[in-house]
Amino acid sequence: MTGTSSKPTTADAAVTAGTADTATSTGTSGAGSGKSGTVDVVVVGAGPTGLLLAGDLATQGVSVALVERRPREAGTLTRAFAVHARTLELLDSRGLADALVATGTPLHRMRLFGRLSLDLTRLPSRFPFLLITPQYEVEQLLRDRALKAGVDLRYGTELLGLNQSDANAGVTAEIRGADGRRSTLEARYLVGTDGVRSSVRRALGLPFPGEAVIKSIVLADVRLTEAPTGLLTVNGAGDAFAFIAPFGDGWYRVMGWNRTHQADDNDPVDLEELREIARTALGSDHGMHDARWISRFHSDERQVPAYRTGRVFLAGDAAHVHSPAGGQGMNTGLQDAANLSWKLAAVLRGQSADPEALLDSYHGERHPVGSQVLRASGAIIRLAMARTPLQRFARTVLTHALSAVRPALDKVIGRISGVGISYDAPKGSHRLTGTRAPDLRLTEGRLLELLRDGSFVLVTPPDTPAPATAAAEPTPLVHAHWTDDRTTTLLIRPDGYIAWASDRPGPDALRGALGR
Repeated sequence: MTGTSSKPTTADAAVTAGTADTATSTGTSGAGSGKSGTVDVVVVGAGPTGLLLAGDLATQGVSVALVERRPREAGTLTRAFAVHARTLELLDSRGLADALVATGTPLHRMRLFGRLSLDLTRLPSRFPFLLITPQYEVEQLLRDRALKAGVDLRYGTELLGLNQSDANAGVTAEIRGADGRRSTLEARYLVGTDGVRSSVRRALGLPFPGEAVIKSIVLADVRLTEAPTGLLTVNGAGDAFAFIAPFGDGWYRVMGWNRTHQADDNDPVDLEELREIARTALGSDHGMHDARWISRFHSDERQVPAYRTGRVFLAGDAAHVHSPAGGQGMNTGLQDAANLSWKLAAVLRGQSADPEALLDSYHGERHPVGSQVLRASGAIIRLAMARTPLQRFARTVLTHALSAVRPALDKVIGRISGVGISYDAPKGSHRLTGTRAPDLRLTEGRLLELLRDGSFVLVTPPDTPAPATAAAEPTPLVHAHWTDDRTTTLLIRPDGYIAWASDRPGPDALRGALGR
C-alpha cells in the first residue's frame, strides 16, 4: 500500500513541491493577504495533517492561520489512498467518518506475498476494514470542517523563515503571500505539517537522518480489463513486486518495482513498464489500460530526532517518512495531529496544570510510534524485495508462522490498522492506562460521539454521581455511565486514549486524576 512519496516526477513537481503530505488542493479560501497579524497558532502545510490539526484547534476556540505554498487549484492526483480503522475512529469522533466511508470501498481482507491473508473483520472497531479512497476526499472533508470552524486558510503563501523569542513568548513567521508581498505572522505556537521537504524543519536547522530505502517505484491509476478477486493484491516474485487496490469507481491504484530497472525519478515512465512489472510479480497485468496519471518516485526512511523545538512542532511527513508499504503515511500524520491538537488547545485555554510537560508528551508519545511505523513498513518492503533463495525461504516461513499463530497475526493487524497502538503509562498505572478506548456503548451514547466536542469523558458505574470537583476543574468533562454492572472507572482523553483508570477508585484518586 502507498502513503507519501519522497520525490515526485517532474510532471508532478508543480503540484507537490514544498507542500504538506502530498496531493492537490480543491478548497476555497482567501489567498495570502500580505497583512501582518497575530494568531494563537500558525500551521504550515494544508495537507490532511495540517487540515485536521487546524480544524481541531479552531473548534476549540483557538485562532489559527493555515498557510499553504500551493496555489488554490482543483485536481484529482493523489498518492495516499488507504484509510485505516484507527484513523476512521478519529474521524468518527469529529463526525466525519460516515461521509468519508461513502466515498470509497471497504476492503475486509488484505493479502501479502500471495500467501498471508489479513482478516480485518477481526478488528475490535466499528470500522473493521481498510477504506480505499483518494486522499483528496479526506482533504475535502477536513478543509470544509476547518473553514466552517473559522480557520484562516491562505493558499499561495510560503514560509520564508521563523524566529522564536522568549521575550514575547511566541513565534514570528515570515511569509510571502500570493501577491508576492512579504509580511509576518505572530503566534504563540507554530506547527510544521509541510511534508518531506518541510520548510519549518529546515528553518529549525533540524537533521532528517535516514536513507533511501527503495528507488524507481512506478505508481499509476489505471483501468483494468480483468479485475482481481476483490482483495488488496500484493506480491513479490523474481526481481519485482507489485500491488493493486480498487478505488471502487472503476479505477485501480497500481504500484510496481523492478530490481533490474532502477531508473532515476525524472526518467520517462510508461504503462508498458508497469504492465511488465505486474506480470512478473502477480502473474498477470489484468489488462491495464487508460492510465489517468503515472509517475516514478523513490521512498526514504527518515525521522526527525525532535518533534518539538521550543514553541515549534513537527507532524506528519515533516517529522517522519517511510516506505509506502502498509499505507500508513497519511494515517500516521492524522494521528499525530489528533494527539497534538487537544494538548495545544488545553495549554492555550489555560486548562493544563503543567503546560510544558503536556506539550513535551507529544514527542514522548508520537516519536516512538513514528519509529515503529518506519520499522514495520521497512520490514514489509524488505520482505517483498527478498532476492536470494534463503531470503525468500525465510519470507515463506514467516508468513506461514503468522498464519498459524492467531495472536501474532492479530498483533500485526492491530499495528498496521492503528487500533493496537498504545502509549506508555506511568509506573504503577492501571493496565488500561495509555491504551486506546474502543467505541464504548454507554448510557449517554457512543463514546466516539461523546468525544465530538473535544472534552474528556469520565466513565463510571451506573448511578455514580458526577464528581464534586468537576465543576471547578478547568478541563471540559463529560460524565457517562456503563450500561451494565462494570465497576472500572475510566478517564478518556479527547483523542480517545485512556488517561487514567481504576477498578475501585476512592474520591481522592479520582480528584487527583481530574487535576492532572
